Amino acid sequence: MHRAIKRTSKKAGQAPGTLIHIGERKAESVRITVIDYDEQNYQEKQVPSIEECVPYKTTPTTTWINIDGLHQVEVIEEAGKEFDLHPLILEDVLNTNQRPKMEDYESCIFAVMKMLRYDEEKGKIRSEQISLVLGSHYVITFQESIGDIFGPVRERIKNTKWRIRKLGADYLLYALIDCIVDHYFVVLEKMADKIETLQEQVTGDPSQDTLQQIHELKREMIFLRKSVWPVRELVNSLLRSESSLIDKTTEIYLRDVYDHAVQIIDAMETYREMISGMLDVYLSSISNKMNAVMKVLTIIATIFIPLTFVAGIYGMNFKYMPELEWRWAYPMVWVVMSAVFVGMIVYFKRKNWL
Repeated sequence: MHRAIKRTSKKAGQAPGTLIHIGERKAESVRITVIDYDEQNYQEKQVPSIEECVPYKTTPTTTWINIDGLHQVEVIEEAGKEFDLHPLILEDVLNTNQRPKMEDYESCIFAVMKMLRYDEEKGKIRSEQISLVLGSHYVITFQESIGDIFGPVRERIKNTKWRIRKLGADYLLYALIDCIVDHYFVVLEKMADKIETLQEQVTGDPSQDTLQQIHELKREMIFLRKSVWPVRELVNSLLRSESSLIDKTTEIYLRDVYDHAVQIIDAMETYREMISGMLDVYLSSISNKMNAVMKVLTIIATIFIPLTFVAGIYGMNFKYMPELEWRWAYPMVWVVMSAVFVGMIVYFKRKNWL
């Protein structure tokens, strides 16, 4: 969070619409991919510049223009110029710390989301901002790096039997948003596995490392909440939008995405409560372990108090102590001390203190 605020502060005092890339450079070079299709035709190719994408702006076919890499501001600026994108859209595209949102600019619809993936090697959530622009016959997506989760969407576009080939750009926008939201379920499933493993540790033999894992998991859930919670509002805004770019037939699919977003948020809130409960269980477990140790030490100290008293009396160097002259005095002291020891052990057992 501190790094994000620090990066954003670079824009302090700049005019609205000033194009400055805020975020990490995640791609070596910018890659532009074009997928153009209708019910009968399909083509996919990489183009060297935005200029070659301009002809697709007015074609009746549906076009998906994907731009990987945001560090070259001039490429984003050229895309805005050729496709008549508002400067504030370009500013939001380059600021990778955006909160998920949707804005209607009449000539286009702009949406920002977080694309989440789970890194199996590091055991952490990887986040990437994706910006989507819906035009009359096209969708432009801006990604931070090469590689995404849209493989299933591309496969559906290639196959003529799927509905996506028959519908327009608004359905393509829905398909991309739906793919992002569905992948949140995958991330949540991984989080659920981590929570289950931690629960076993907490209820078994928790350690300092367990506490650290709980705090890390709590931070990840806070980040996940910030990334996912606004998606419900985003999809709801698309549903309430009166833009002519979104067909009425697409709304039913957007409502399905909305339902998925609500399910994810409900599950996420449940996991947050479970993590908070785990922290309480951890503190209780540590407290119980400490109490058990203190109980043992207290019992030992209690047993040795009378024994120390007897030993202290006969350790004094008084001359007139009649017991010192007795023949069986030493064995008798041991018998008394042993009897006291055994008697206290039996008493503690009966009281269930041991």
